Amino acid sequence: MAVNPFSSGTSRVNPTGETVDTGVPLSAAATMTTAEQFEWHQNNLRRHSVSRRNFLAGSAAAAAAAGVGNLAFSGIAYAADAPLAVGGRHVSFGSDAASQLRFSAQLSRNPGATKVFLDHGPTPALGATTVAEVRNLVSQVPISSGGILGAEQFYVHAPVDGLPSRIPHFYRWRTADGRTTDVRSAAPALGRGRSAPFRFTMMGDQGVDETPTQPPGLKAGDYDDLYYKADNQPNVKHAANIVNQIAARNGAFHILAGDIAYADPSGAGKPPNFVPSGSAPTGFDKFNPYVWDGYFAAIEKTASRTPWMFATGNHDMEALYGPQGYGGHAARLDQPTNGPAGCPSVYSVVYGNVAVLSLDANDVSYEITANTGYSGGRQTGWVASTLAKFRADPNIDFIVAFFHHCAYSTTDSHASDGGVRAAWSKLFDQYQVDAVFQAHNHIFERTDPIRNNQARKPAPDGSTVSAKTDGTVYYTVGGGGRPRYGFQPGESESYRGNVVKDNTVPNSYVWTADGKKQAESVEWSRVRFRNYSFISIDVVPGIPGITKSRMDISAIDEYGREFDRLTFTRAISIGGVPFGS
Repeated sequence: MAVNPFSSGTSRVNPTGETVDTGVPLSAAATMTTAEQFEWHQNNLRRHSVSRRNFLAGSAAAAAAAGVGNLAFSGIAYAADAPLAVGGRHVSFGSDAASQLRFSAQLSRNPGATKVFLDHGPTPALGATTVAEVRNLVSQVPISSGGILGAEQFYVHAPVDGLPSRIPHFYRWRTADGRTTDVRSAAPALGRGRSAPFRFTMMGDQGVDETPTQPPGLKAGDYDDLYYKADNQPNVKHAANIVNQIAARNGAFHILAGDIAYADPSGAGKPPNFVPSGSAPTGFDKFNPYVWDGYFAAIEKTASRTPWMFATGNHDMEALYGPQGYGGHAARLDQPTNGPAGCPSVYSVVYGNVAVLSLDANDVSYEITANTGYSGGRQTGWVASTLAKFRADPNIDFIVAFFHHCAYSTTDSHASDGGVRAAWSKLFDQYQVDAVFQAHNHIFERTDPIRNNQARKPAPDGSTVSAKTDGTVYYTVGGGGRPRYGFQPGESESYRGNVVKDNTVPNSYVWTADGKKQAESVEWSRVRFRNYSFISIDVVPGIPGITKSRMDISAIDEYGREFDRLTFTRAISIGGVPFGS
């Protein structure tokens, strides 16, 4: 039964030490949905408003005026009336990826009446100008020790449509008071079909290496990745290493399967608290909106040139913002909008002969249930119709899906989520999805091809598989930067150069609908690598009547060393008759 955050008659002490008449015990907060948590939080704020003065004390502009600085604008000292600056640039595709780009960035302070422009064009001379939309994100976070952290962040967005496919489009950001960025370029997607080879990359669970500068006084280990487990190398910036490797691969686009910045490092889907140091109080998640400043700065070297596409994970449900905890993403990011209504991180992109689906596993998870069922089935219905459309398209050879919670994985932390399996695995079977990219577990793991919940054939490193005859291969690529997990007790790593012949794992588990762990014997776990990594996908279209289309997926560690490769093939139909098998 849903908790009504507006029921009356019961006074409770909230995390700030104030009394709030909500009728909801704090012990019940952890059982609320994300939507209920948002309403509960808004009700609290209506009773305890935050003054404008307190907002400025927590804002990036005020902190910069005091000389604190901001990671997204490092090296520049600001006063509240200093020239407006743009940082943390990132690019994504629009719904028609072959003709639309979406340019986004963060502002150093409140722009007030100062306009921001995107100058852009087909050459570095630019030639066109678009007035940017400014999105003001307001955050009012209860502080664990009392009070409210008031924060305002400002993001700019500019859509550019009608572009020729795969042709670089040049741009710079410019403010009306005279500050400009350097000129960079990004390219829309390759048009649908088999005209040219291309590459893209993928990982998840990234986070930040740097301690946020806001609010002042945070120490290493608070809202960053500097709290490594004992067997990790200290002081190594793993998230930065992965970003550097992704940049070096020079892919056409990058996809991130959820758990993006970790402004909410707890990730349990509970109400937010800002915690200056240590853990959040029982029943609450730590949250600091300024983590996003450092995140956009960290990915700018690649995301300002290569479209980055995001799915949402459990750490991305930021209950401070509605709806469904995704309102913050709507202010910060621009993603395609061709998915089902009310599901902002669910969409599809077609690049050449590959269709890519971004899905929101928070909607179907049995493990973390704050958003479970929020779409009312709309997402799964969309998945079915979209997969049917793509598999019937003669110009699309490969279909991949990416999302956060794992249908198939064997770590000791999250393992497999039965809700994901129940919602989508049969659809992946039916429409011959080639590869599924997951995260959530902070390791690398690859399965053999799976159909009907069973491995169909062994697929060791260097194998060739076909979704049509063999099944779907599931990748867990959660080594994007956060501290690593382990595998199940007695389960060994097994990868190129360290192959374990027996891949049967009898002691894994899957989350069930009642929120419990059910033991299962696993025979599908083929490659297991417990270190920081990502995957690089190289697509080579086939020639009708001569060659099949090919997709090579390479697993690469944070230092650029490949440790696994699998080749996917797809026969090309000629006049309705498939070429080859």
